[in-house]
Amino acid sequence: MSHDVTLIAVSGSTRAGSHNRMLLKLAAAAAERAGARVDFVELRDLALPLYDADLEAEHGLPPAVVTFKAACVAADGYLIAGPEYNGSLSAVLKNAIDWLSRPGPQPGETPFTLAAFKGKVAGLMSASPGSWGGIRSLMHLREIISGMGVLVAAEQFALPAAHAAFTEDGQLQNEVYRSLVEAIGARAAQLARALKG
Repeated sequence: MSHDVTLIAVSGSTRAGSHNRMLLKLAAAAAERAGARVDFVELRDLALPLYDADLEAEHGLPPAVVTFKAACVAADGYLIAGPEYNGSLSAVLKNAIDWLSRPGPQPGETPFTLAAFKGKVAGLMSASPGSWGGIRSLMHLREIISGMGVLVAAEQFALPAAHAAFTEDGQLQNEVYRSLVEAIGARAAQLARALKG
């Protein structure tokens, strides 16, 4: 199958064995079956510095940000899974979003261009050991990126009791949950294709 759209898959958890990364893999597989190419980006590997306007003014965008942003600008959308920390999204995910929102290195780009976000789509999910599954983080994430011009799929999924939800090979034991996650991946691919025209 030809892949006519590209999605960037990002986990807001850098933990080894992250349940959010497991969710992403399931959604990504469904997106690929729906005809999307999915590229995984590991925030731990990028080692982005905390956003600092003085650092940016003196040195410009860090090389890791330039590379990451170029991939995001070229892509058609995102699959994002992230844990809930104290009722919101993780700091590492918010920091990545903050860096991606900065202008450059494209000529003429301004703080309002938001080239990594406007016209993109996103499918959101979360996993947590708690009973709410990280749903509050998804509300905040949706508000942030939709305000930056991202079309966020209505479908989203918050996995409760994530520590007991997966098989040893990374599959969700609950078939209904699995179908919901797969629907997010497929929907993100469908929306990206529709927006691309």
